[in-house]
Amino acid sequence: MSGLEIRDLRANVDDKEILQGVNLTIELGSVHALMGPNGSGKSTLAYTLMGHPNYKVTGGEVIFDGVNVLELSPDERSHLGLFLAFQYPVAIPGVTVANFLRTALNSHQKAIDPESKGISIPDFRKLLKEKMDLLQMDHSFAGRYLNDGFSGGEKKRAEILQMATLEPKISIMDETDSGLDIDALRNVAEGVQALRGPNFGALVITHYQRILNYINPDFVHILFEGRIVESGGPEMAHKLEERGYDWIREKHGAKLAA
Repeated sequence: MSGLEIRDLRANVDDKEILQGVNLTIELGSVHALMGPNGSGKSTLAYTLMGHPNYKVTGGEVIFDGVNVLELSPDERSHLGLFLAFQYPVAIPGVTVANFLRTALNSHQKAIDPESKGISIPDFRKLLKEKMDLLQMDHSFAGRYLNDGFSGGEKKRAEILQMATLEPKISIMDETDSGLDIDALRNVAEGVQALRGPNFGALVITHYQRILNYINPDFVHILFEGRIVESGGPEMAHKLEERGYDWIREKHGAKLAA
């Protein structure tokens, strides 16, 4: 299967079960949106997929390129082609965006070929300029310290630039729209749209329908109490915008409790 397959995934945080059997398939070439009320497990799913040590897997599998990624370290998952865009990116003073990206890219290349000496500086500069032009970013951005003094929108655009440079097969975006004004939201969404293609799949985790006006997902899923309880097309997000989550609680609350 060309994509990511999550099979009955269960995970604990502080000895409390948050994911209670998540099943989801994300094929290359498709964009999936994941929505749900607070505490439903959306961010837990993102961090579990990337191997955060505070999230303990208690059951299930996550198959990617024929490998159960739950058996891999976070860096090995990244080298395989998984990427996580954080909700709250961390600042790294003293490390420029360009140096950070070149180091990450070289790490990926050496994972594929241990004899690789990495990308040359001229080739990297050319690549980075191409990616920044694709995302309509000012080239001076590359010389700034990573996320240090960045606005919320700049931090999220830096995440998209990382995604564009590393070219993952599957990108998990954990509430990338959080805290953004309408202009920053549009910039981030346009960056995601620019990366869409047959060799790229994405899981866009969000609370709100507004970013989906720009990204246009192929599928929308509702996570509730640790399980995906509803799936559909873009119309599912509009239904949530109109009706909220009360109908989800009424329809599935008693069912899951039983």
